[in-house]
Amino acid sequence: MAEYGFYHLTRTPLDRALPRLLGRVLEAGGRAMVLLGSRERMEALDAALWTATDPDWLPHGTPLIGHAPLQPIWLTTEDAPEEGAPNAARFLFLLDGMTSARLDRFERVLDLFDGGDEAAVQAARTRWRQAKAAGHALTYWQQGARGWEKAG
Repeated sequence: MAEYGFYHLTRTPLDRALPRLLGRVLEAGGRAMVLLGSRERMEALDAALWTATDPDWLPHGTPLIGHAPLQPIWLTTEDAPEEGAPNAARFLFLLDGMTSARLDRFERVLDLFDGGDEAAVQAARTRWRQAKAAGHALTYWQQGARGWEKAG
């Protein structure tokens, strides 16, 4: 079972919080797959990651550009196939309320949601209940004055 973390964005927007989390994955020698809700969101995030400044280098690709096995970060709108992430990622980032039928293919799942959007918060609560019922080890993180704070 994957370690499943919920990341409640309350202080910074996704486009600033996500690069830092992805940078931590890369610093640890990991690879990440980022599952997004639409092609437009994927293209916008692709552009944002190329111009991110913290960290200032986040090598990545998408099904539109890039060969997945060579990419440490893979942005996609498609769930991982049966055999796992196309780039052999062990970290899965879920954005836009996305879910995956392949959570067992990842060591860690990070589900990021906007605390300023009540519908997103309610949807995250539903995903929490589903992940708990499936037997995943759950953690809840909220942005605090000093960064991410583990709650509960």
